[in-house]
Amino acid sequence: MGWLITKYLITATVIVAASELAKRNDKLGALIVALPTVTILAMIWLYVEKQPSEKIANHAWYTFWYVLPTLPMFLLFPILMQRYSFWLSLLISSLITVICFWLFSLLLKQFGIDLLP
Repeated sequence: MGWLITKYLITATVIVAASELAKRNDKLGALIVALPTVTILAMIWLYVEKQPSEKIANHAWYTFWYVLPTLPMFLLFPILMQRYSFWLSLLISSLITVICFWLFSLLLKQFGIDLLP
């Protein structure tokens, strides 16, 4: 139980620090958030918990493929924010991300990469 709490505290600290930094400096905050810190932490936790190398490698492999269809959101959200409220822009860009992911998973399935669980 102590290890789980430690993981929560470290992970939460990284996320809170990134959001606090983003308040002070847009570019530096975005750079820190764009770094794969959560993925790196997840791989560290998997390694420390003695998970097989194949599981850690699969985590990195699938993360790559899951990130690609989310990228349009970061272009669409600022455009939507100029026309709509924050929450509506977030909802629309999130729905578009889900659609992009679904279409992307259909495309990759043609190449033998199955992204859906």
